Amino acid sequence: MSSSILFDVSEGVATITLNRPEVRNAFGDGMGAALSDAYRRCDEDDGIRAVVLTGTPPAFCAGADLSSGGSTFRRRDEDGFSAAALEVRAWDVRKPVIAAVNGHAIGIGFTITLQCDIRYFAAEAKYGIVQVRRGVMGDGYSHWTLPRLAGMAAAAEILLTGRMFDGNEAKELGVCSRVLPNDEVLPAALALAHDIAANTAPLSVAFSKRVLWGSSNATAAQIEKLETDAHHHLMGCPDAREGVMAFLERRAPAWQGRVSDEWPEGWPGEIGTQ
Repeated sequence: MSSSILFDVSEGVATITLNRPEVRNAFGDGMGAALSDAYRRCDEDDGIRAVVLTGTPPAFCAGADLSSGGSTFRRRDEDGFSAAALEVRAWDVRKPVIAAVNGHAIGIGFTITLQCDIRYFAAEAKYGIVQVRRGVMGDGYSHWTLPRLAGMAAAAEILLTGRMFDGNEAKELGVCSRVLPNDEVLPAALALAHDIAANTAPLSVAFSKRVLWGSSNATAAQIEKLETDAHHHLMGCPDAREGVMAFLERRAPAWQGRVSDEWPEGWPGEIGTQ
């Protein structure tokens, strides 16, 4: 894994840290490939129950590395370039991914947070998808994630103006769950991740996440089928009994489910983002 990414696992929680503080964690130096590798590891490792994505202070991610000057956005070979930036996205990970945005998140630094399941933002930081002010346009699936998170009106204002805004306005626009002082963002995200790791059933969360991310592309009837299929699978697993008994006996659950071993092959098919 590239030094542009730090990876740590503690008590079922993986912390992925964007780590180029000398350039405010600008997206470069193999960061995209390293982040994809980290996500892939989180998806495959049953010992990891939740993921926190953050940045080494003083920023979360200042956006694209502009050290190449005017050639930063030069034309690339059509077969070798994708605006996706990441081969594995946060929504591909079958565990909750929480963005602990503890400083400025600009351009792709902002759009990668939109791929996460939950976002905690620093109140004092600046945010924006500024690419239209650099002669290009928003990337990282932002034209798909942002409208489904914030609605078309807010997405249009963010994407078409390229203006920046603070954490409180980000909350008003609907792009984050909580706004906190900078130094409280990461502890709060880690506390949530540890709560998930301790108290939620691994397979239940994985199924729910896949249905949730596929919901905008599905009809009500398709969602009913997905929920029903998932229930048939989950109700045949030991954790469906364990969850109820742990609640009734007022004790911590001892989950047995393993996403790597018990995931139905090919599920959920064409529904969703796969």
